Amino acid sequence: MSASVLQLYDKLTRLPFGHWLFSRAVCFKAPYFGSIKPRMTVLEPNRAEATIAHRRSITNHLGTVHAIALCNLAEFTGGLMTDVSIPASMRWIPKGMQVEYLKKAVGTQRGVATPEFPPRQSAEGYELPVNVVVTDPQGEAVFKARISMWVSPKPARS
Repeated sequence: MSASVLQLYDKLTRLPFGHWLFSRAVCFKAPYFGSIKPRMTVLEPNRAEATIAHRRSITNHLGTVHAIALCNLAEFTGGLMTDVSIPASMRWIPKGMQVEYLKKAVGTQRGVATPEFPPRQSAEGYELPVNVVVTDPQGEAVFKARISMWVSPKPARS
């Protein structure tokens, strides 16, 4: 699966509006992400970047980007980074997430996901911590997340 997602990203992003098209394809597969309208800007093994625009639909009562929209951006970038980084014989699922809200999020937000260590092949499941930092247009961190991804072997096909 990881190779196919990365191949799709590489193929689509060569086209005009390719980053948008790829992001929409991911939202079609996982519809909840569509609520934040993310735009994947970088996707490679061990690194992913995506943005969300500051729009009314993701704004809280203070006029800033809602905390849960930032969590969704973290899971979007962290999940895709994990998917293209793990060996093809492995699968993943988020197991938990710890977050820190550092300051009010105003303007377009950029999330960058990286693993704490390179994913590896394993006969057993293991926890892969993924760090996501979200920054505002000035490059200041507004949010940090640590997502515990459970990585395990895919079941044998019969």
